[in-house]
Parts: sequence; structure tokens; C-alpha cells
Amino acid sequence: MRNIGLSFSIAILMVACSNGDDAQANGSGAVEQQTLTDISPVDRKPFETTAIASFDEPWAMTFLPDGQMLVSEKAGKLQLVDVRGQKTGINGVPEVDYGGQGGLGDIVLAPDFATSKMVYLSWVEAGDNDNRGAVVGRARLELAGQKPSLKNLEIIWKQQPKVVGRGHFSHRIAFSPDGKYLFIGSGERQKFAPAQNMATNLGKIVRLYPDGTVPKDNPFVDQEDVLGEIWTLGHRNILGLAFDSKGRLWNQEMGPRDGDELNLVLRGANYGYPIVSEGDHYDGRKIPNHETHPEFEAPKVAWVPTIAPSGLIFYSGDLFPAWKGSAFIGGLASQALIRVSFDGDNAKEAERFMMDNRIREVEQGPEGAIYVLEDGEGGRMLKLTPAR
Repeated sequence: MRNIGLSFSIAILMVACSNGDDAQANGSGAVEQQTLTDISPVDRKPFETTAIASFDEPWAMTFLPDGQMLVSEKAGKLQLVDVRGQKTGINGVPEVDYGGQGGLGDIVLAPDFATSKMVYLSWVEAGDNDNRGAVVGRARLELAGQKPSLKNLEIIWKQQPKVVGRGHFSHRIAFSPDGKYLFIGSGERQKFAPAQNMATNLGKIVRLYPDGTVPKDNPFVDQEDVLGEIWTLGHRNILGLAFDSKGRLWNQEMGPRDGDELNLVLRGANYGYPIVSEGDHYDGRKIPNHETHPEFEAPKVAWVPTIAPSGLIFYSGDLFPAWKGSAFIGGLASQALIRVSFDGDNAKEAERFMMDNRIREVEQGPEGAIYVLEDGEGGRMLKLTPAR
């Protein structure tokens, strides 16, 4: 039986998978009617919403120690944003291959940012013969002077191989709580089989040192014809990667037609895609679910119908004390902010707050407020604080 923690229905528009774009993510392609259920009939939201700034296709954000923010825009701009919402473009951003789901992606601070001033960012890089793939690089962020800029940019990781198409790059980044390891989500680029092919890093979560070298204690590092950087496999399109307060890594990823997943990321585990899924192919072909193949790690939560997840945090602030330890996931097709609660290794959707716009990113601010980025042109940064 598929894991569906849902109770009442509202109608939304869904779109079928197009060449290079997940319909759930981008809203392109043939339109069909879907039923989306919402377990949280909240009469009054427990937060107030304040618009801080607006952007052109924002994708990711992170906070600097002084409370300013870095926001990436998919077409290739990186913005420095102050607490009043004033934006300043940053020089030295790499050229990106923009289109479909591709462009400038994640942005995170190095664990030693206070001294190194290093930031890590992901983007899509063009190759030969209309091929492309995601890369991760690092650079020093210079804020002094008239124009902030990235200096000494170096690429430390690439998707292998570059392939045609403009979908499922994933390229989310997370550092382990001790700062020793860098984890990167790498989508299977809508090519299905590479997610199970250990000679490629497509459809994988990889684990590296911050300089891009491979730790010798990775689970597959000594196996012949296997990329030593692989930490887990059998993933589809990873759009959220975060550690909880216990130091456990979680990811969320888009399923095919329905079957979005929240996974506890376990060393060396295989999550089964495309052999198993809680969703089915867009053309209607059935995919066996995880129950049929117990050798694969099953999701802790699966959403049927889809929520089209994007962004993932674990809340640790004091502004919403009842939410400490909860995860928050942005919803694209669902146009929602979704709270997930936990009991040990088990998880369930606890509340769903309708936001009336596609939510691309979720972050926690230094003061404990929750910040979200709306998707698309004119996407706003919204600050969520407790309702008065």
C-alpha cells in the first residue's frame, strides 16, 4: 500500500512531463486536472507574511553572519540583499547554461566562512553537442569596495557524464554539521537508468571533502568501476538536502507522476529509482512500489498526489517553539509550505499552509523567522513571523 497521509481534496492544475522539464517543477507542458489533498484545514495561519524583495526566477538563498542574504536567480545573477530588501548584484558569477530547469542553482556558505569568506554555488555548465551538466564551485566573497564580487572561482565537482536535456540537475548542496564533508544531490537527468549505474554520478547523492576530493571511508570507494564519491543511489530529482538536529541527513525529491519522497539518507543505501517508486510514469506505465522490492530503502513519507517539493530545512528557532525539530518543504504545484513532524526515524506530514504561489525555497533566518522564495518571474522573498 502506498504511503498517503492525506485527508481532504482541493483541485489544482498539474502538467505532464515535457522534454527537459518536470511538469511538477516548471508548470510547462500539457495541462491536466489533478486532485491535491490537504491534511491541514487551517482556518487561520499561525504566521504573518511580510514581503522583503522580489526577484527574477529566484532559486536559492542563504544568510550571511551580518543578516544580509545571498539569493541566486536562475538566469545567472547572484544578489546581495540587505534586511530592508535592497538588492546589489554580485560580480564574478560564472556563465550558466540557462533553460528549462537549468541555470544558477544553490548557494551555501563554507563552514569556516567567518575566516575564509568562501561560498559554494552550483550551476549548469554547457558541454559539446548540446550536452550539459551541473557543476559545483567555490569562490571567495568580497564585500568590501564599491561592488561585491566572487574571486578565484574554482570548480570542484561535475555531473558525469554531460547529457542532452534540460531537466533534473538537482545540484543541491549541504555541509555536514561538523563541516568536514560536502554532500551534493545529483539528479538522474531524466535518463532513468543512470540512477542505478555506479559508473556515473547521475541519480546519486555524493560525499566529498570541501575541496572536492573523495573521502577514503565512502561506502563504494574501493569497488572497481564505481565512482568513489557516491554516498547513495537510486534517486530521481533531489531538490532538498538538509541535516536535522541529530546530525542525520535527509533529502526530498520529486517523484515521476506523483510519488514525491522524503528520505532518511543512509550510508550506501539504494532508494530504488527507476526500478521502484510510489508514483508512475507520465505515459501511464506502472512502476512497482517499494513494498515489492524490500532490498531498496523506502521513503519515510511519499506524497500521492504530488506536492512537487522544493527546498528543505529543519527548524531550530525560538520564534515558533512548537515547531522545533520539524522539517519545512516548499511546494511548487501544491503552492504550499508543508510542515513534517518526526517520531524517531518515522515522519509524517503534520500541516500544510497554502501560500497561493509556487514556493521554490525555504530557509530559516538568524532571528528564527522562516523565509520563503516564490518561484518564477517576480518571485518574492517572504518573511514569516508569528501571528499577533
